[in-house]
Amino acid sequence: MYELKTKETDASVIEFIEAVDSPKKREDAYRLLDIFTETAGYEAKMWGPSIIGFGSYHYVYNTGHEGDAPLVGFSPRKAKTSLYFAPGDSEREALLAKFGKHTSGKACVYINKVDDIDIEVLQQLIKQSIAFLRKTYPEN
Repeated sequence: MYELKTKETDASVIEFIEAVDSPKKREDAYRLLDIFTETAGYEAKMWGPSIIGFGSYHYVYNTGHEGDAPLVGFSPRKAKTSLYFAPGDSEREALLAKFGKHTSGKACVYINKVDDIDIEVLQQLIKQSIAFLRKTYPEN
């Protein structure tokens, strides 16, 4: 049976942020913590060793693979900060066009620093991602 690596843990979000090497990345992490907490309306929790997640949902894929994941989140990584939004949300691209300097993958959006992005668009991305996941994976 496949074991999920990214599970909610009891680790301290503040201790994790305090351990971030770069003072600028640490400052950005605190800014993101405030923005995500206020916008998502969920308490920050550690998911695995390095993802700060907000809320959670249970997914089941057509393959039968299932698990839990944060609704949204971020991780202040060494190279770039990763922002986690809903994979498969077709409305995300329109918001990302107005987001500012970033690159993106399937579920992640990567930024160098918070000053490079539009905070209002970030708030819209957070709300849109949560709404999309709540609709796609309604709670039972």
